[in-house]
Amino acid sequence: MLAVSIGAGIAGSAGAGSTQAPARPNVLVVMTDDQTVESLRVMTNVRALLAAEGTTFANSFVSFPLCCPSRSTFLTGQYAHNHTVMGNAAPAGGYEKLDHTNTLPVWLQRAGYRTVHIGKYLNGYGRRSATEIPPGWTEWYGSIDPSTYQFYNYTLNENGRTVRYGADPASYQADVYTRKAVDAVRRLAPGGPFFLNVAYLAPHSGGPREPDDPANLGTPVPAPRHRNRFAAAPLPATPAFNEADVSDKPRGIRARPVIGPGRVAAITEEYRQRLESLLAVDEGIAEIVAALGAAGELDNTLIVFTSDNGFFHGEHRVQTGKVLHYDPSTRVPLIVRGPGIPRGAVRPQLVANIDLAPTIVSAAGATPGRAMDGRPLQQFARDPRLYFGRDILLETTGYTALRSPRYVYVEHSTTEQELYDLSDDPNELASLHASAAHAPLKADLAARLAKLRTCAGGTCRQGVSLGLRVRYERGRSGGRICARGPVSVSVGGADGARVGSAHFYAGDRRIQRDRRPPFRAVVPRRFLRSTSRVRAVAFLKDSRAATLDWRVRSCPAK
Repeated sequence: MLAVSIGAGIAGSAGAGSTQAPARPNVLVVMTDDQTVESLRVMTNVRALLAAEGTTFANSFVSFPLCCPSRSTFLTGQYAHNHTVMGNAAPAGGYEKLDHTNTLPVWLQRAGYRTVHIGKYLNGYGRRSATEIPPGWTEWYGSIDPSTYQFYNYTLNENGRTVRYGADPASYQADVYTRKAVDAVRRLAPGGPFFLNVAYLAPHSGGPREPDDPANLGTPVPAPRHRNRFAAAPLPATPAFNEADVSDKPRGIRARPVIGPGRVAAITEEYRQRLESLLAVDEGIAEIVAALGAAGELDNTLIVFTSDNGFFHGEHRVQTGKVLHYDPSTRVPLIVRGPGIPRGAVRPQLVANIDLAPTIVSAAGATPGRAMDGRPLQQFARDPRLYFGRDILLETTGYTALRSPRYVYVEHSTTEQELYDLSDDPNELASLHASAAHAPLKADLAARLAKLRTCAGGTCRQGVSLGLRVRYERGRSGGRICARGPVSVSVGGADGARVGSAHFYAGDRRIQRDRRPPFRAVVPRRFLRSTSRVRAVAFLKDSRAATLDWRVRSCPAK
């Protein structure tokens, strides 16, 4: 009898979902600014051309929900405490804070990709030098701050030359970015793989002010053809909207007044204009996808659609903005389409913007110059049962928080705390941080957060400490070890006491579910092929899950 223990320390295995996509695809990233998941409903092209043809990640978060730190995470694959951009402005953050010599476009360029950036970059770009081009970009059409936040009358650095755009309809910012992206696709498609990064401003607020804009509230500027398209759209008032009882919240929330009818009307107008501003982006997606199709490159292009952070529309009395750890701010759209990505799929795993750079590096076969904190999304897209038991870190200069599938635990710099059970309270209305009954849970989450707060590379990716023990009668075939009979599989390890149930599979076929320790199953020989994957998916009592795989060869029947 041969006994093998695997997976000690980290759930999952290298073989799980590791099949590579076709070599060297093009990569297109489209990033909006301040977009909520709810607003995807008005983007019919995104839903038809990307979501229906690719995979939607239903639980996608940004670690630092603010423009510059979030975009720096996209460019590095690292949490903010590792890339060190902790704000939009110096000295804690801003464009100058990031080491631009060691970012995603540099890695891709070294791998033979032509790289093109169009639109918004990092906050403060262009203030030091209006013609500066960050390392790694073959072509550069970057918006120069502060004109970035003007839908008309803005300036771009176009490959070292400043170009001013006016107030005519053809200069509407999103349409200009789309035209440049389509042109880039047409020019670059014949010459090998390219990386195209298109960063639209919408639905972020920006100038010029319009006569119907609410007072003291920034709004975007929709394209003239989309103006008032959603003039009657109701504000999506979730249970968190204008939260009545905030006594459980930190004082920064308790100090916020109940939102009166006048401000509700203003927030509603802002919301409507934000939806309208996204329509030009949605049209742009259709044009870029059409250009890829016409060039014969659509099927060989990895397309990523996402936002740098979410946005508040009155939830928890927050009238406008982001940065806070609550769901409207941290949850973002994320859709991936491309080679090897399932069509029309929705995946439940927790993912974050730390995973974007690893996804692109993996697809391109590039070598990163940093220890990235995330994981490639391809493995989750291809394998809906793949879990690593990891938590996601939420961090700003004002708090650190742990996001798990079920819980959000927050430690503020003021020493205040919050704890939400999302299964019972998805709108984060009742914090349990002061509950004696939840004290053991809070202590466990605090210990996990302490490790995550300073994690780097592999320690950020690590989940629970579980292993898979495999036992079978050993035989030999073709000079290799094989199983002569059934295979016994059991789950254990340092975190074994956390396991609440385990599902066991032979290939994709579930053969047993065990709800009591010791968590084990016997895989009959008839379910084993010449080479089969034996899998256990361990579901922890705290809602995390971990996938453990092992491949076994079945001996030929005599």
